[in-house]
Amino acid sequence: MVLLDPVTMSAPIGKTTAGQTSHSKDGEAPTQAIRTIASSQAQIVKHVHSVLLFSSFFMLFNTLVADPVSTMSSSIPIVAAIQAVYAIVCLPAVGSHVAKPSKKLRPGEKRKSGSECTGPNVAVTTLVALVLSAITTLALHVIFVLFGAPFLTHVPHTFLCSMHLALLGLFPLFYTRGMSNKDWLEILSARAPFDEAFGGLMGTCVGAWLGAVPIPLDWDREWQKWPVTILCGMYGGYVIGKLIGGTFAFGKRFG
Repeated sequence: MVLLDPVTMSAPIGKTTAGQTSHSKDGEAPTQAIRTIASSQAQIVKHVHSVLLFSSFFMLFNTLVADPVSTMSSSIPIVAAIQAVYAIVCLPAVGSHVAKPSKKLRPGEKRKSGSECTGPNVAVTTLVALVLSAITTLALHVIFVLFGAPFLTHVPHTFLCSMHLALLGLFPLFYTRGMSNKDWLEILSARAPFDEAFGGLMGTCVGAWLGAVPIPLDWDREWQKWPVTILCGMYGGYVIGKLIGGTFAFGKRFG
């Protein structure tokens, strides 16, 4: 009978394990799609959110055509509130997936003060996401101008349109992804996995681009003026992209 030495047998196994561990540390794990919170309340709010955004924009359409600047500025707090409620109820705040559960106490053991895990502060995360969205508005304004928006005229129109785009497309990503360099590199290069937040951003950008198509057409319609059709495309594209990203495109990537 062949006898196996446990010392000599454990050495290769240990080397293999160490090699596998170092290999997993060297290679970064790919960015994962973020699922919405599974509670029944979150699922209801998720669907109500899309209907509320689209219906609110539809009701303000005539006012938007008549006075774009006033309508866009007065509706920003409403859109921000709708987006904030949606994020708080339906989306996990950045850092939620790495929060460690509290340690199970032994019989007779007392919990030490400050030892329980509280996870991310939702209020602070929401406020920071809103501030970051406001900061990116200027960059979006520049991008609009580079894509053909009026440079010297209609400055308030373009700036407020940029703010709506930031609230729709970027705020949910700031709330769920934070400022991770890896995540934002994939988002900006369109290589991130689809979920509701990234799908909403893609839908908003594609919708804004398609919304520019009717502007130069010789129809002489009042609603063709800048940036009414852009906003129409943004809101419609956001709702559609959010729906696609959260359903059959979830977890998939371009290419």
